[in-house]
Amino acid sequence: MIELSPDEWVAVRLSLKIAVVAAAVALPFGLAIAWLLARRNFWGKTLLDGLIHLPLVLPPVVTGYLLLISFGRRGPIGAFLADHLGIVFSFRWTGAALACGIMGFPLLVRPMRLAIEAIDRKLEDAAGTLGADRLWVFLTVTLPLAAPGLIAGMVLCFAKALGEFGATITFVSNIPGETQTISAAIYSFTQVPGGDAAAGRLVAVAIVISLAALVAAEWLARRAGTRFHGE
Repeated sequence: MIELSPDEWVAVRLSLKIAVVAAAVALPFGLAIAWLLARRNFWGKTLLDGLIHLPLVLPPVVTGYLLLISFGRRGPIGAFLADHLGIVFSFRWTGAALACGIMGFPLLVRPMRLAIEAIDRKLEDAAGTLGADRLWVFLTVTLPLAAPGLIAGMVLCFAKALGEFGATITFVSNIPGETQTISAAIYSFTQVPGGDAAAGRLVAVAIVISLAALVAAEWLARRAGTRFHGE
């Protein structure tokens, strides 16, 4: 049994909160983009695909800096949100969720796009000939058949959000109790004498959570595949 200090528990709970919010908020946007890339041909499709996957190849610090100058209190988007809606992202846990969601977005979109592309269009067409409109076909045919890809994307986004460090610390800093996630706490503990034990405990917790998420995702994907594909 891993005995964590109160400060370490705060970092774990905050990391889980940020990762869950990031993945949940990113899901509808990711699903829409995945369907668009899988089902539609349009000018600029390759460029859009490149922009979606850009966070995977950019240094995380660059993404964090772009978020800071865009969503910070003096940034064009951040200033508007703060002045008109009272929403502040910089140096808040919500900003950490935003950064984690953006960093995990490519990992969310890719599996869902591949799952949608693998669906036999004849099944969707058959549902249409029976009188179902496009939204109902999507909800009752496309979405269930793409469930394994959706689950995989959600877990990958969650795992990326759980381990994100560079973009988060650049955008929202490392504030205990507010933006200090597991990764940031590990970094802080390694910088102080005698902090190796605490860092080691948080590393073990991160491994357990990530492994549990992957195992659960595999189980859910198999259940979904058995139910909808008979595999």
